[in-house]
Amino acid sequence: MTQASESLDVAIVGAGIGGVISLYYAQRAGLRARVFEAQPGVGGLWRQLPAWQDIQIAAADWTLGDIPLAGTFAPHIRANIEAWVDRFDLARDISLNTPVRASPREGGWTIATAGGEVTASHLVAATGAHNRPFIPPVQRNASAVAELHSSALQDPQALAGKSVLVVGAGASALDLLDLAVQHGAREIAWAHRGLRWFTPTRKPKAVAGSVRDFSRLQASGMTHAQQSAFIEADLRGRYAKFGLQAIVPAFPFDVLHQQLIPGRHRMIEHFAAIRRIAAEVEHMQADTVTLTDGTALRPDVVLWGTGYTADLSWLDVPALATVRSATQLREHCGGGFRSLDVPRLYFLAVGLDGLGSTSFAFALSCRSIMSHIRGTADLGLEPVKHNINHFDLATYLAPRDPASFPAGWQKVYRDMQLTTPDDQPYPIPQ
Repeated sequence: MTQASESLDVAIVGAGIGGVISLYYAQRAGLRARVFEAQPGVGGLWRQLPAWQDIQIAAADWTLGDIPLAGTFAPHIRANIEAWVDRFDLARDISLNTPVRASPREGGWTIATAGGEVTASHLVAATGAHNRPFIPPVQRNASAVAELHSSALQDPQALAGKSVLVVGAGASALDLLDLAVQHGAREIAWAHRGLRWFTPTRKPKAVAGSVRDFSRLQASGMTHAQQSAFIEADLRGRYAKFGLQAIVPAFPFDVLHQQLIPGRHRMIEHFAAIRRIAAEVEHMQADTVTLTDGTALRPDVVLWGTGYTADLSWLDVPALATVRSATQLREHCGGGFRSLDVPRLYFLAVGLDGLGSTSFAFALSCRSIMSHIRGTADLGLEPVKHNINHFDLATYLAPRDPASFPAGWQKVYRDMQLTTPDDQPYPIPQ
């Protein structure tokens, strides 16, 4: 239980994978740390997602070391995060059912909880840049059409025999299209404002989403421009192979500013049967959904694949009140993770939305944040205006955190890139 008199070196808000890893490295650094989590258990957003939701990378790219991952779906991900807590005996420093309000104070932070106030010298925001489901505020006039955000679709079998309208162009929309095909929707329409690059494939998402091929591109010495050109050429070939030329994005692929989403094989195989409309929902009235191009549809259900926004309402920092996306949050950070608005505040996952191994990236990030807090590293305040992909993160952090990257680190990490079997996780950075 949180004690009102507790004084911490580091307060960590959020007990998802980032918060749990952050606590592990705080303890390794000898810092007094505690995680505050509003939910009754660890797992972050994965505690809220339906059982069908899975990760977009291979199982080996999610976990670390020999901590097992039994599968790639939400229950497996929650169990893996819980395994972190058990393996490293972290539970005693995690306060569950504890929503907070964090306010800057001289020399640190005040963390207000229902049980009283806790002080901390530093604050790590580990609530993620995608933690609140987003549904566009379209006009609704006595609408009778059922609506579900992807996070609220608990039973995809309910789509059987239904007329479905999927809205969005990102990963969530591709998931919903795939589910609609898999569970026998009668007809499927897809409305989207723009397009995003993804990897057309007949392989399951967790196979197609492996980052090991990209890791080898990095290890080969390719520049970012060469990496982008190589990946785009491969993608264009795949789009042509699967007859998807109609949804090739009009802009070039850029590893520094875009995420590479794995394709969904059922959606690709049945692409010709999906009615695609390059428009947004304008308004909904009675049983009709009208799009911005004038198209009128009468679906049984609208499935919002419109993703998530950042919810930083627990932070008493006016400059961050309007931040809703990882891109916006990046503009408020320097040194990769440090807030430019208030001192002693750090954000995880900023700039890590491109290509990479989730847990490995968090581990490198959290280790260096704790080194900075201890005074053995200096992350600086220079803004990073692009993605830091995969092992580029080590290259970025090494000169700023030399204690964590001793002489010869380049060979160690290159060997890790080239010799770690594709079906095995990277080791836990020490």
